[in-house]
Amino acid sequence: MARVKGRPGVGQDARHEGAVMTVPDDNEVIEAIIHASRAMVGIAIRSLTECGEAVTLPQYRTLVALSDRGPRRLADLADALGVSPSTATRMCDRLVRKGLITRTRDELDRREVNLVVTAAGRTTVMDVINRRRSAVCALLTSIPLGTRRELVDSLRLLSAATGDAPELHWMPGWHE
Repeated sequence: MARVKGRPGVGQDARHEGAVMTVPDDNEVIEAIIHASRAMVGIAIRSLTECGEAVTLPQYRTLVALSDRGPRRLADLADALGVSPSTATRMCDRLVRKGLITRTRDELDRREVNLVVTAAGRTTVMDVINRRRSAVCALLTSIPLGTRRELVDSLRLLSAATGDAPELHWMPGWHE
């Protein structure tokens, strides 16, 4: 049985459906998270490559940010994405050329330029989301029903531990 030093109560037997389970050590948890994240990244990348538009992951994040929070100034978008304004400018230039976003003048301050996702951009986001949902649904068929509650609770705990709020498109009803 694994015991984690320095943490009271951790490393003790846990009873689950009549079986004795041991608490995994940090390395086992780390490896499991890395393998699961690799699988999820693979699904995310495939959902992007299978959509009609040739969109990179950073470009997709940009489309999601604009779809999620509406028109934004370039500096605000760069900050939200954690990139420099020059990087955001180059990325937005590409998205404008693809017809997925537009630049519009702010009605109150004509010096300000806002970035707005187009209908084609929203369609791209929804196509990727739908492909991702289908892939995860197919994956879900191999997960026993009796373990799904534990899986959901664990994934929510992991998500909360990152400190990030979930992207809006992962929440039910996003597209309504």
